[in-house]
Amino acid sequence: MSQDTTPNTNPDTTHDTILWTSDDADAATGGQSTTKWDATGVSIDTRTIQLGDLFVALTAERDGHDFVASALAKGAAAAIVTHRPAGVADDAPLLIVADVLAALGALGQAARARTSAKVLAITGSVGKTSAKEMARAVLSHQGRVHAAQASYNNHWGVPLTLARMPADCDFAVIEIGMSNPGEIAPLSRLTRPDVVMITTVGAAHLQAFDDISGIAREKASIIDGLSSGGVAVLNADIDSSQVLQNYASKRQVTQVLFGQMSRTWKLEHVALAQGQTLVQADTPNGPLMFKLSTAGRHFAMNGLGILAACAALGADPVLAAIDLGHWVPPAGRGTHEVVTFDPAMEHETLILMDDAFNANPTSVTAALEVLAAYQPLDNVGRIVKGRRVAILGDMLELGPHENAMHSDLANDPSMPVLHLIHCAGPRMRHLYDALPDTQRGQWAETADGLVRKAAQLVDAGDIVLVKGSKGSKISLVVDAIRKLGHPDAPKGSI
Repeated sequence: MSQDTTPNTNPDTTHDTILWTSDDADAATGGQSTTKWDATGVSIDTRTIQLGDLFVALTAERDGHDFVASALAKGAAAAIVTHRPAGVADDAPLLIVADVLAALGALGQAARARTSAKVLAITGSVGKTSAKEMARAVLSHQGRVHAAQASYNNHWGVPLTLARMPADCDFAVIEIGMSNPGEIAPLSRLTRPDVVMITTVGAAHLQAFDDISGIAREKASIIDGLSSGGVAVLNADIDSSQVLQNYASKRQVTQVLFGQMSRTWKLEHVALAQGQTLVQADTPNGPLMFKLSTAGRHFAMNGLGILAACAALGADPVLAAIDLGHWVPPAGRGTHEVVTFDPAMEHETLILMDDAFNANPTSVTAALEVLAAYQPLDNVGRIVKGRRVAILGDMLELGPHENAMHSDLANDPSMPVLHLIHCAGPRMRHLYDALPDTQRGQWAETADGLVRKAAQLVDAGDIVLVKGSKGSKISLVVDAIRKLGHPDAPKGSI
């Protein structure tokens, strides 16, 4: 596979030490190298390959073998292939295997076996990438941490992350996702985590399952890969929590619950302020307070779960709680920024909440609660009255009841305090039609239709949430709103 949809596909290794030798890779994969080589990283993408990388010629939309010559020309140490591709020199450094994807999995398995790092694996319908980044942020002050920079959580992303893991790291955080039944357990067995965490269970990828309980059982199967004496950190507050707990009980693993319904890692109070979350919790070590530099009850829950996971890993949860304050969401997953219309005019700004990477009913409810907690600014802009504005794209892969799930958002508890809702996509038309006239903004068949109206959608003083599934391309609206800002004005998270 020459490329994927996520940039920076190989930032997980430092490229200052040897990660794989030809002898080690031969032994791990059962393949045969054509010559001796040493690799300092692993790459699947010729666009971002670095000097010294081992190029893995995966086959997806394109056959990675077509890019081996390019990878070697850019300084790859060697390439994993099933045969010598056309145009590749006879003396080129190749690792010839029967199956490239299986070989990548074998490298991941060998990398996991040779490290003494404590490994945390995270799954969930919502929040697994944010939770992974929280774990990276807080554990990095307590040891050397390995985690993928991007959301590498599928059948090639997990083994790639493992294959890039240095033997001498202290902690590893692995994100595991799924689109269909039966995908999580094999990846967890490959990972062999010491601790697993399930953030939540919601109606994501529901089209592949009969009901939410089926999704819960699939998420719970991350427990199948737990190492001996491992710990399952589970959300106590979701409706399907008992499904998760029953699964863990049958596997006879230690359970740690977090949330308002937990007796150990108990969420006592959450306060959402302008771009911040203040959290009070009760823990096995006594009361604990922590602050997040972004707003969101769901972030508070994930933060508490991460603290419980840190304790299970043997890290210091109190130090981790302090470091949570430095964490910010990944791009497109709830980042907040100021867009300045006129630097010469004080307060000629709006706050943009970029949550355009993914969406399902659970995550939309969480995002709307954050939007509702913000106070817009009056007496600026052409409208004068500051507004809470939601710009929503289709939620995808929700199954046969998707239209009702969209229209039901009109009854979300945060809706009454929102001023204006713009919608894009045929599914979001059902929400648009269910809205009262006073809240109904613009609707377009596609996100591009709202892009052309960006200047009409928002104004200075507004708090603007943009959310939808990645496939809805609602992120185009985020870019369009950013472009309304003054090019010389500073932008960033708040």
